[in-house]
Amino acid sequence: MSNTHAPIPERIPALTPIYTRLHTLAETLMRVICGLILTVHGYPKIMDPFRAVPMVEGLGFYPGVFWAPLLAATEFFGGILLALGLFTRPVAIAASVILLVTVYAHWIPMGQGYSGAEKSILWLGMSIFFAIRGSNAHSIDAKLGRQF
Repeated sequence: MSNTHAPIPERIPALTPIYTRLHTLAETLMRVICGLILTVHGYPKIMDPFRAVPMVEGLGFYPGVFWAPLLAATEFFGGILLALGLFTRPVAIAASVILLVTVYAHWIPMGQGYSGAEKSILWLGMSIFFAIRGSNAHSIDAKLGRQF
């Protein structure tokens, strides 16, 4: 099996230069949005990191006084790092782990099924993308000349 792929011809070839120019910008926009949403979601947790202790212990993560602040820091500071494109892969991996837990939490213990887990699944897809892909030219990782 070959690792090379034949390019798929565009339906409207005249748009190819536009798509080519916007490819990196669209990827950057997705990373920044993913990171900012994670930051906003983590903000209330970082303001009171022990408030989530009952929730994390209810999901089976003991001791909650350890896991709740870790969750808060990962969401808030990890979101900032992801938006900036710094330590993109490790942060995206940490976010993916959290999001896998939220998919499970909404689907099983909360009994909401797909409709309750839908946003977490979407967000998980984005975080997995960056865990695998890393950041691009519009990132601090790129400015440092390293992909982590």
